[in-house]
Amino acid sequence: MRSVSRDDKDDRDDQDSEDGQVDELPVPVIPVHPDTCVLPSATLHAFTVLDDVLITLSQGPTQWKVQLFECPCPGEDPRPGGQIGEVELSTCTPPAGSLGEPTVPRFLPVLCCASPPGSRAPHGHPWGSGGVTLEGALFGLLFGSDASLLESPVILCGLPDGQLCCVVLKTLVTSRSAPGDPKALVKILHHLEEPVIFIGALRTEPLSEDVEDVYCDCLVALGHHGRTLAIKASWDEAGHLVPELREYSLPGPVLCAARGRGGRVYHSTPSDLCVVDLAQEVSPWDLTQRDGAPGGLPSLLCPASLSVCSVVTLSVSSRAPEGGAELLALSAKGRLMTCSLDPHSETPHPTRVTSANAGQKIKELLSGIGTVSERVSSLKKAVDQRDKALTCLNEAMNVSCALLSSREGPRPISCTISTSWSRLQLQDVLTATCLLENSSGFSLDRGWALCVQVLRSSRALDLDSAVSAITYTIPVDQLGPGGQREVTLPLGPGEDGALDLPVTVSCALFYSLREVVGGALAVTDPFKDPSSNECTPDVLPEQDGVCLPLSEHTVDMLQGLRFPGLAAPHTQALGPLSPARDPIHTFLETCCGPVSQPAGPASLRAKYLPPSVATIKVSAELLRAALGDNHAGVSLCSATLQWLLAENAVADIVRAQALSSVQGVAPDGTDVHLIVREVAVTDLCPAGPIQAMEIQVESSSLANMCRAHHAIVGRLQRLVMEQAARGSSPPDLRLQYLHQIQANHETLLREVQTLRDRLCTEDEASSCATAQRLLQVYRQLRSPSLLLL
Repeated sequence: MRSVSRDDKDDRDDQDSEDGQVDELPVPVIPVHPDTCVLPSATLHAFTVLDDVLITLSQGPTQWKVQLFECPCPGEDPRPGGQIGEVELSTCTPPAGSLGEPTVPRFLPVLCCASPPGSRAPHGHPWGSGGVTLEGALFGLLFGSDASLLESPVILCGLPDGQLCCVVLKTLVTSRSAPGDPKALVKILHHLEEPVIFIGALRTEPLSEDVEDVYCDCLVALGHHGRTLAIKASWDEAGHLVPELREYSLPGPVLCAARGRGGRVYHSTPSDLCVVDLAQEVSPWDLTQRDGAPGGLPSLLCPASLSVCSVVTLSVSSRAPEGGAELLALSAKGRLMTCSLDPHSETPHPTRVTSANAGQKIKELLSGIGTVSERVSSLKKAVDQRDKALTCLNEAMNVSCALLSSREGPRPISCTISTSWSRLQLQDVLTATCLLENSSGFSLDRGWALCVQVLRSSRALDLDSAVSAITYTIPVDQLGPGGQREVTLPLGPGEDGALDLPVTVSCALFYSLREVVGGALAVTDPFKDPSSNECTPDVLPEQDGVCLPLSEHTVDMLQGLRFPGLAAPHTQALGPLSPARDPIHTFLETCCGPVSQPAGPASLRAKYLPPSVATIKVSAELLRAALGDNHAGVSLCSATLQWLLAENAVADIVRAQALSSVQGVAPDGTDVHLIVREVAVTDLCPAGPIQAMEIQVESSSLANMCRAHHAIVGRLQRLVMEQAARGSSPPDLRLQYLHQIQANHETLLREVQTLRDRLCTEDEASSCATAQRLLQVYRQLRSPSLLLL
């Protein structure tokens, strides 16, 4: 605590006048030790002392609380005595903070004690204190007859939410045994709708010469943004005593305020220190326009500037000369100042209005109007952007709810995927076409995008190979109800000319929150009060948006096969898939004529090695139940082949020609032969042979045969699971025969492991025989005697 004498101020003035510079003078410092703490409380935000009572205002978890304590007598323990009263005020909303830690509000509450005449000496408190003595008429009108009869002081509380409350002190003391009832003890006088900065009382009417006691006849409260409330006792037309309440608007934001003599109120803003006068007498200092009614409040307050800025604490000295005022002010930079107002000086008084002053005033008003207009336009633009963002968010929420609530049945927004071969830049390319259909009642506008992910492995048969994925993002603009959007993407081949199947294509809708909401949150008010510490929080999550899955489709070997021999007459069959070749090489090969014996690895393998074969047997009854009416009029073999190639472009030709076997071409140009025949399986059912369909896959390429076999097995697995869900039951089987087949398979698997281990240790000559035997065992495993039922 620093102590500054008034004599130091006089010395400072003399020194400033001599050399024109301000030197720092030594200031005595009074240390305040922790032992002097009389009431340790992290929630205490305001206090005042009235005679022998300590009055505190604390912030609870949800409400403000007024507490009374007994002040110690001189020579006793400095800590206050026991609590003698308590009551809770209105609900408060403390700022967000860490759990268990007290939070400090941005604006502190204000306390003021108002006493009736006769309860204490009116001159016992100087002008700078927080206690005031009101006239009896005004005191009774504000606080009621009970407070007047009890002659009890009243505690006035100005809260950060704008409420102006009062509590009668003596009624609060009687509730020392338990907290008082707020409904009975607390009265809300007014609501400023902005944080209360100052509460005080003034004497506005002149006194006669024979009156010694000066009581205040007007209660004043100031808000942070300049809203001012004045309450005074007045007479109505019927002669009844009524409270006169009037609100004014002063320049803000108000940092602090103080009351002075003669009905004046001093208030500070970041740019100026102003004074307003509510006195009734007419003088050269009169800054108000009056209604003319006796005893009334002025209809308008015109503040006069004192040309001092950024004052954060203000006090009015009581030793000022008659008619003048002396202010003690502390600036935001920590400078303590005194300001003397001489009633005979023209400095603080408004000068006579001249044409030049009027023109300057008009320019200032027009400039202010232009600034306000510019700010209104800026705020309107910000509001429009946020309205659009809220509309988009509402639409996105509706779309999300519609998609998430329709897991079963047709979806309001769907994406179907189909594949086809096309010729691009002298190369055959397998493409996927994604058709986005909006069957909902909502529009997909700005911020929506269709994300298509193509997932494939670099080597489909290598279990240790890394999985590669490519994601395509296509903006969806203005896709209204019933609209469609088609996107075609290449699936392969890659840069090495190879196309590894299967490939998984996943489609999802992505909504970008940053694109829609980020711009609206970034808009700030350029004219916002710089003293405000509020900032726009980052409400966006770490993710940039919301992803809504639509569909997933696997492109396997059966979809990637081409059938040049079955192409329609008007359709040109595509050639074998191969990397793009140099046009000069193609021209030279054409000039040399056809080569009699191709010597490529695929041709040699096809000529000297038998094709790789795999077979699968499926119960005819199972296929009939699954296919239903789709095989009506055609054989079951042809219907089964149509079902396997349903997602291939050749399915219609197979159906038209009733084919049961086809010769296709894999993406790398090797042949793949699909054959479906009807067989009878014996020794499995005691009732007799079981009719079955045998699906056989042949190819000179072991890898392509495995890919086709994997695709067929995947389709049959889904078929068996669907039929099992319908409650289908298999016929009686010979369990001993099944056990024997299982034992044979386990023997073959053990032999496979042994042969693979032998290949790692044998030389090149011996490994050839081992490899041949390994291929034979694999062939037996790929043609089991089991039957899908």
